[in-house]
Amino acid sequence: MRKTFVLDTNVILHNPNSLVSFADNTVLLPIEVLEELDRFKRNHDEKGRNARIAIRMLDSFREKGEPGEGFPLENGGILKISVGDGRDKNVFLGLSESLVDNKILLAAYARKEKGEAVIFVSKDINARIKANALGIISVDFEKQKVDFERLYSGCRVLEVTDKEIDAFFEKKEHPVKKENFHANEFAVLVDKNEPKHTAIARYKEDFGILMPLIFNKMNVMSIRPRNREQAMAIELLLNNDIHLVTLVGPAGTGKTLLAIAAGLQKVVKDKSYAGLLISRPVMPLGKDIGYLPGTKEEKLENWMGPIFDNLEYILHAEKKDKEVKGKSKAQVEKYIDDEILELEAMTFMRGRSIPDRFIIIDEAQNMTPHEVKTVISRAGNHTKMVLTGDPYQIDNPYLDSSSNGLTYCVEKMKGQKMFGHMTLMKSERSSLAALAAKLL
Repeated sequence: MRKTFVLDTNVILHNPNSLVSFADNTVLLPIEVLEELDRFKRNHDEKGRNARIAIRMLDSFREKGEPGEGFPLENGGILKISVGDGRDKNVFLGLSESLVDNKILLAAYARKEKGEAVIFVSKDINARIKANALGIISVDFEKQKVDFERLYSGCRVLEVTDKEIDAFFEKKEHPVKKENFHANEFAVLVDKNEPKHTAIARYKEDFGILMPLIFNKMNVMSIRPRNREQAMAIELLLNNDIHLVTLVGPAGTGKTLLAIAAGLQKVVKDKSYAGLLISRPVMPLGKDIGYLPGTKEEKLENWMGPIFDNLEYILHAEKKDKEVKGKSKAQVEKYIDDEILELEAMTFMRGRSIPDRFIIIDEAQNMTPHEVKTVISRAGNHTKMVLTGDPYQIDNPYLDSSSNGLTYCVEKMKGQKMFGHMTLMKSERSSLAALAAKLL
């Protein structure tokens, strides 16, 4: 039976390709959706871009169909525009006629009353709840969602014999079945009879074996790993053959600190890259920062505070000086003046090609899959990119732990030779931070 998918505006603003994502079914757009797209198309952010793409797609569909009959799609489906459906139902259903969301819901309800198998698709949880209250099946847009509960962690535990661990330390390798591992995946070898007898290894796809860590127990700008997960993260961050790294974990696990320390190590000490570029989508990609006072640099300083905190902490550890506060801040400013360190707003990254840089995108869980694609595609020759974030702390109202760009990137990139991922779970910020992360 052909289904009728009624799309909310936020689905199209999230991904304009949603218009052609429902196979050989009917996609219904209430006229109010077109009005909202018209309103958003003037914006200079990601939503404005997606609105313009959707409008151009609708215009191309229009050339192949007749008004009122629907427009045929290449996937065998039909796209229809609904005008006036459900206008007489608002009093009966108790919905306010002034809200656009309610008009879209009423259009879906009217189609359901005609006997159509209606499914309401929205990124808005409350809109989906209201649809269910009206007896309409409602779903989130699932095309770019992943199963967060089964998200690739980047590490697994292998039970082995004590002789196998001893052989691993002696021969510097442990053979495994190639089909069981992803490229650059870590393994903790644990003695079956003595759990404290362990070894950490990384899977080398070219040879099909587990190998010891190259940078094990290494200081990174005087920052030492405090647990296994951090040691594994440093292994990925310092390896020049791995061009994309994702670090996922709750607050206080050291994601941003390790990324910045590794970036400074590779740029300042190892001279592997020409500079370190750091950005964070405190505001959604494409949003203007003009509401903050001052020059671009002064505006960035207002919302890059966490980055400055980590930079000063790292330089404090480097100098081991009691009177470091002022000196550390001056050193950060010197790095910026010497163009060793660049702090950039997401707004200005689109369209750039950034070669020979170590790039860190902090708080990447607030980005959509398309925004993550846009940022990663900025990488030029000899550029390494690190995405960090906590999928449990998302500020974007239309994203969750399963649909954000960071987790989507992890799931899609796993297995690639130039990609590495680590999920950090243990908080190392302080005992209070660890307790808050666990209980609050």
